[in-house]
Amino acid sequence: MRFCWSTLKVKNMDESLKFYVDIIGLNLENRFKPNQQMEIAFLGNGDTKIELIHWKDSSITNIGNDISWGFQVDSLDDSIEELLSKGIEICEGPYQPNPNTKFFYILDPNGLKIQIVELT
Repeated sequence: MRFCWSTLKVKNMDESLKFYVDIIGLNLENRFKPNQQMEIAFLGNGDTKIELIHWKDSSITNIGNDISWGFQVDSLDDSIEELLSKGIEICEGPYQPNPNTKFFYILDPNGLKIQIVELT
């Protein structure tokens, strides 16, 4: 068995795609409407994907505080500078729990915590 994707119900598909493509740097692999009430998009840069689902007439999401998605970067300092220049606020951190790991959190447009991590 292998992990395929993680699904997130989003308030606004265009806003969420802009965040995950322009800010996080994921590729939009597929976007489609299986019916008039739903739109689905798959994003990723490898085997594991993110699935975004938007239901027409629904702007409510229920994201818990105990989940986050992590994305690895080459330089935490460069990422902080780039995100701040794009108007993205750091909501927690940076933290360094051990000599080889540094990270901070930002929020996606739906309130999901996104962990930006540098592994050395």
